Amino acid sequence: MAVVLVATMSLDGFIARPDDSVGPIFDWFSAGGVDVHAGDEQRPFRTGPESADWMREQWGRIRAGVIGRHLFDHTGGWEGRPPAGEHVVVLTHTVPTDWPHYGTAPFTFVTEGIEAAVATAMELAGDADVSVTAGDVGGQALAAGLVDEVEIDLAPVVLGRGKRFFGEDAPETVLEDPYLVVPGRRVTHLRYRVRRAPAGSRHP
Repeated sequence: MAVVLVATMSLDGFIARPDDSVGPIFDWFSAGGVDVHAGDEQRPFRTGPESADWMREQWGRIRAGVIGRHLFDHTGGWEGRPPAGEHVVVLTHTVPTDWPHYGTAPFTFVTEGIEAAVATAMELAGDADVSVTAGDVGGQALAAGLVDEVEIDLAPVVLGRGKRFFGEDAPETVLEDPYLVVPGRRVTHLRYRVRRAPAGSRHP
């Protein structure tokens, strides 16, 4: 099992524009002729073959994901269907009991903080991976020492400004060299492990 911080990112470090639209950084999801169903049979991606293999291998390991309330509201909770994996844990201040799919969709709402949200996702995932969506929630998980790996789907786009991959308050963090690098159409897929400080050390 690994807790993986993941999202598509522009070359200048953003996952969305200031208004939450993603613009051309998501072009890779429709840049090829291979259909990929990443957890939702009703919403296939149509990517290049390299990205299709990546998604089946890396995303296929995810059983539960952690997102924030902002993303949940922005997407409408994907109509109650997890975009990847089998479960979604939403970190929120208030539980949206008026959501049409509340109580029937595989969504769990956690109000106790990022540690509780990740712990809940790990319990739901069993021996599979947990994804944490990049942005402010991902930055909180990184700051709390909960992230094992970072996965970046790097788009050849400069947004100029927007929502940062690691949020606004992420701590200085050292990653290992990328152990997976896969060039695709309109994207380069990268995977890093978070460097852990040796016991008793004050530095990574």
